[in-house]
Amino acid sequence: MTATPVTAASMGTALERVDGREKVTGRATYAVEKDRELDQPPLHGWLVTSTTAKGRVRQVDATVALGHPGVVSVLDHTNAPRLANTENRELAVLQDDRIGFRGQIVALVLAETPEAAREGARLVRVHQQEEPASVTMEGAPTYRPSEKAVGSPPDTDQGEVDAALARAPITTDHIYSTPHEQNNAMEPHAATAVWQDGALTMWDSTQGVHKVAAALAPMLGVDQDRVRVQAPYVGGGFGSKGVPHGPEMAVALAARWADGRPVKLAVTRQQLFSLTGYRTRTSSRIRLGAGTDGRITALAHEVTVQTSTVKEFVEHAAVPARMMYAGDNRRTSHRVAELDVAVPSWMRAPGEMPGGYALEVAMDDLAVATGMDPVELRVRNEPEIDADTGKPFSNRRLVECLHRGAELFGWADRPAEPRSTLEGDWWVGTGVASATYPANFFPGNTARVVALGGGRYTVSIGAVDIGTGARTALLQIAADALGVRVTDVDLEIGDTDLPTATVAGGSSGTGSWGTAIVQTAQQFRADHGDRPEPGAETTTTSKAYPDMENLSMHSFGAVFAETRVHRLTGEVRVPRMLGVFSVGRVINPVTARSQFLGGLTMGLSAALFEEAVRDPRYGHFVTQDLATYHVASHADIGDLRVEWLDDVDERATPMGSRGIGEIGIVGSPAAVVNAAYHATGIRIRDLPATPEKFL
Repeated sequence: MTATPVTAASMGTALERVDGREKVTGRATYAVEKDRELDQPPLHGWLVTSTTAKGRVRQVDATVALGHPGVVSVLDHTNAPRLANTENRELAVLQDDRIGFRGQIVALVLAETPEAAREGARLVRVHQQEEPASVTMEGAPTYRPSEKAVGSPPDTDQGEVDAALARAPITTDHIYSTPHEQNNAMEPHAATAVWQDGALTMWDSTQGVHKVAAALAPMLGVDQDRVRVQAPYVGGGFGSKGVPHGPEMAVALAARWADGRPVKLAVTRQQLFSLTGYRTRTSSRIRLGAGTDGRITALAHEVTVQTSTVKEFVEHAAVPARMMYAGDNRRTSHRVAELDVAVPSWMRAPGEMPGGYALEVAMDDLAVATGMDPVELRVRNEPEIDADTGKPFSNRRLVECLHRGAELFGWADRPAEPRSTLEGDWWVGTGVASATYPANFFPGNTARVVALGGGRYTVSIGAVDIGTGARTALLQIAADALGVRVTDVDLEIGDTDLPTATVAGGSSGTGSWGTAIVQTAQQFRADHGDRPEPGAETTTTSKAYPDMENLSMHSFGAVFAETRVHRLTGEVRVPRMLGVFSVGRVINPVTARSQFLGGLTMGLSAALFEEAVRDPRYGHFVTQDLATYHVASHADIGDLRVEWLDDVDERATPMGSRGIGEIGIVGSPAAVVNAAYHATGIRIRDLPATPEKFL
């Protein structure tokens, strides 16, 4: 069934997080805190990983480890339970002697205590046969990825780009790069698992319980309904928990070996850098051609990224350039280097963040070349339709975001020339960048509504709240769809025993799950009326809502930053940032503001600090902790402000909302770097913008 738009009563109000009290009092239990729900004390797992980039495991010598008090077993490729399917090599752990990257799981120690497991892992001796490996992008051959890997055609070509560039009176041609970046969620990847009567129960730190069950079940050789995955509380993910990784399968295999005794494992912070995904380095060559009026006549965005020989993942960084600005001639392409390194994966705004950074710094380069104000340049290149698809936008208010942000930020007082303002020893500048993110909608979500009597209901869907506030927002959506108060709804989420839900990723959760809830609630009212009998029930599965066949659906925003650079040391400070966004109706202003502020902070962190450094000999990251992989801290954050346009987009969802989880990070790195150029006259095109680059 389709859904009709929902009248907002609770939606749009600042309802406090319904799980806030449990979290701040420590009563919320996470994936490895389920001891009270277990029938017996669990075994503790500790991973042993390879120290060569490519080769074979000749022998895992566990003799000394097994002699350590408390160590129960050491599983490796010779004695671990066999999988029924090993096509997904990232998940096919401990199945053969092949080594695909340094840091790969080669053994798992099981012990009575975490201390014994850790010491046992230290005592395991792994003998390896090393083979020649390719671990850096420099000089590596590249290939054209598939449409499935990119999520859309890897290459597009419209008009006559080369001819238009040759004719353009003003051109720019530069390479912009972003480094390897790590998700580093507060809660590390972790799981507790137990096998009983041929069925697996797992508490997992994941962004999608059904996705984990769907991936693990066929590999374990069991029906999917024999794998129950629960994730009642998750301490962040930023995309890294969007798909299962090797440690989850390792826990499942260990639990099968333990045959009824639970096993739990928390991946160490250091191991996260190899085993749970990361954002790959990107290199973007962007060529722009424009008239003297600043209107773009040609655009070419060519991206090179890396993937792993173990499993393909492609950062689709050229995609935003296909629709962001007007212009008749445009070309985009993706090329991939396949390396013997850890498997990259989703990280907040994959594709859009590094691609948007490159495009928005390129736009600033064009503003300098044309002598135009950066805001005016973007306004002048506002498209009438989505140039990539030819479809009209369902709602595009980027120009309003730019004008409103400029007004709030005091843009009119900005000096036209860079390196114009010196306050004490600090060069001061301001910058702007546009942001976009697709309004992703995934059909196939199922919701259930059950009447409890007395005007109360239970609403169930297997969605996961990874800390974004989804539990609170879905409760508000359900209450409005049923026409009752929030206190009259019991919401059940985070369990594969509940109706199927898609992953919490791609800024799609609230829109996709919420639409399923609205459709089900409206069908429930049609089936059972306004005064249903206790026990009355309706379950429906969403098939579609937005008219994506005829409309281009995206959210937009503008980010402004003030950057200060010390004239003697090159130290960079960002005392204030502002984001103005068009995202449809905001379901909950409290949780939405938190998401926007988090995105701005994460983008600032990427602009100035974040860089995972790879060892060119073995391909692993030498920055394996939060002491050497720098992220923004409280002292780095100044006055952050966000605002959103008064907006309702009922063509996107029946709630009138679009996703907000990722758009905040898309424009902020470029805004910071563009402001640094305005402050110093020094253009940084390769992130991060560290002090030495300004000296």
